[in-house]
Amino acid sequence: MISPDKVLKSMRLTEKTSKLSSSYRQYTFEVFPSATKHTVSEAIEQVFKVSVTRVNIQNIKGKPKRSRTSGLVQKSGSKRAIVALTQGEKIELV
Repeated sequence: MISPDKVLKSMRLTEKTSKLSSSYRQYTFEVFPSATKHTVSEAIEQVFKVSVTRVNIQNIKGKPKRSRTSGLVQKSGSKRAIVALTQGEKIELV
């Protein structure tokens, strides 16, 4: 089993993700690029002691940005995991 700190980076807290969590029991996490659906599911279950129903993964491509000195610079991309929990369970955000 893989260590959760090698899979999960942080939890995303925005207006959209808070609406997802309150309405559909879905929570969004930033994950490392090597993470898969199975490893994310195991890490969430191990850290938060909940059971996961479904995991969706999004790869966000980095955008080109303009720099004053060196012209175009490519910003790094990221990987997100949207995790759905079973009925009646939730992750407490303290």
